[in-house]
Amino acid sequence: MPTDIVMPQMGESIVEGTITKWLKKPGDKVQRDEPLFEISTDKVDAEIPAPASGVLQEIKVAEGTTVGVNTVVGTISVDGEASAAKPKPAPQKPAEAKQEAPSSSNVPSAVTGPSGARSPEPASPPVQEDEEEARSSPLVRKIAREHGVSLSQVTGSGLGGRITKQDIMQFIESQGSQPAAPATPARSAEQGSTAAAPAAPRPAAPAPYPGDLVPMSNMRKLIAKHMIESRRTSAHVHCMYEVDFTRIVNLRSKLKNGFEQRHGVRLTFMPFFVRAAIMALQQWPIINANIEGDNIRYHRNINVGIAVALDWGLIVPVVKNAGDLNFLGLQRGITDLGERARNKKLKPEDVEGSTFTVTNPGQFGAVFGLPIINQPNSAIMGVGGITKMPLVITDKDGNDSIAIRSVVHLTLGYDHRLIDGAVADQFMAQVKKNIETWSEEVG
Repeated sequence: MPTDIVMPQMGESIVEGTITKWLKKPGDKVQRDEPLFEISTDKVDAEIPAPASGVLQEIKVAEGTTVGVNTVVGTISVDGEASAAKPKPAPQKPAEAKQEAPSSSNVPSAVTGPSGARSPEPASPPVQEDEEEARSSPLVRKIAREHGVSLSQVTGSGLGGRITKQDIMQFIESQGSQPAAPATPARSAEQGSTAAAPAAPRPAAPAPYPGDLVPMSNMRKLIAKHMIESRRTSAHVHCMYEVDFTRIVNLRSKLKNGFEQRHGVRLTFMPFFVRAAIMALQQWPIINANIEGDNIRYHRNINVGIAVALDWGLIVPVVKNAGDLNFLGLQRGITDLGERARNKKLKPEDVEGSTFTVTNPGQFGAVFGLPIINQPNSAIMGVGGITKMPLVITDKDGNDSIAIRSVVHLTLGYDHRLIDGAVADQFMAQVKKNIETWSEEVG
């Protein structure tokens, strides 16, 4: 029997999805877990994998059509039925594609998809069980056993060197990226068969000309909705601080090559800003709080949303429990979220639960920005471009001199209903101090 392809439920509150693109056409061969089509929902843009290997027999729902979750959108004939299956043409997009259904959204858009399994290297002799338990959770130890990995080989990024789930998964992936053993003849033949039938390339859509009227994408409509709602909800105020970033620039230049060789991840500037903000949030928890009716919700955890600019929009994946991570853990978390966002591998839970947001318009050359608050947060920190400027430097004896320094402008957008100007300024003064007097171990 053919295998049904269904519209997945990408989160508890998601009740429908729009098929934005089919990546295969009827008659194409597909492999299980190979990207098959793309969807857009109220919370996520997602790349959906094939549920089985075989031939795409029929497309039941055309691109641009919105249907409820669990709706059958196509079928795959299994390998044994492929020769007998007659592919049916894809349906034409109806004049009115939208099928009304309730929806809800609290975050900007995000994307998701599964990650393929990797083949780990042979494991070293395991460390003693009590040592493993002290450095990891039961979930981490279970993953390590399933993949034949000794936790003694894994560098922990949690507090006190504790090994997190992300640490073990990144180690497994890095081992899987090593050269693999030659495939058996049978496997090689299978791979050759798969490679012989690539998906037909789709012609690029023509760029709109001046004067054209084109519909907004689902992501763009949601971004527009959230920005207007945030402006209507929060009493936006901004303050901006000039920060001498020379110490960090010099430190990164000195450590970046060795950092990447040791940990397999590039050393960027973003975790310095995030870590400086986390330390200040721990001193000023009102910045990490939000309004709920006539009450104030103080959050136990610091979950930092990191705004990621994509070619097709903007998303804000979240580094969960960021206050419990050391510098290496922050760098890994930020890098992982950014890469998965750009490769459509985020999950719905990756964009939920932020308590504070950091955005970086400076990467494009902006001196500073006045960002809109990411609801339901009460504050967002904008990072400007890093530029060299002449500054007046005062030494310990009170003597002034002019020097060329690396400077960055940081902006805090905050909800004046909850956060007073004096508190916002004290928070940003602490962020500035944390950066200019940086002494924390980078790794």
